[in-house]
Amino acid sequence: MDDALLALRDAKTIAVVGLDTRKERTAYQIASYLQGAGYRIIPVWFQQEADEVLGERAYARVQDIPEKVDFVDVFVRSEQTDAVIDDAIAARVGTVWLQQGIVNEAGLERARAAGLVATQDRCTKVEHRDFL
Repeated sequence: MDDALLALRDAKTIAVVGLDTRKERTAYQIASYLQGAGYRIIPVWFQQEADEVLGERAYARVQDIPEKVDFVDVFVRSEQTDAVIDDAIAARVGTVWLQQGIVNEAGLERARAAGLVATQDRCTKVEHRDFL
């Protein structure tokens, strides 16, 4: 089991960047699945502002979350991930996970250099369902 899967297995609190109230969106469906699997989900809206999603208060940035975040699950375009990665580094989270189809090797190298576990182009739902 690689470090990213170990981090997903051990996480308690997952900030989901790009999560909003639209139930048809992949971010919503995967966050709902993870919440049902026992994770605490904290929404971090990106383009569509929201006060609450999936019964949890939403925030503008990971750094704004007033509690410990173990894991950041990212649902924004590859070219928009630098700010999200830098936010996760500043918030001192343990893991940054870029969802399937999202790639930023330079950003993940920055995250790794800062001591975070970092992975890209993988789906948390699929990995959780198939391996954990």
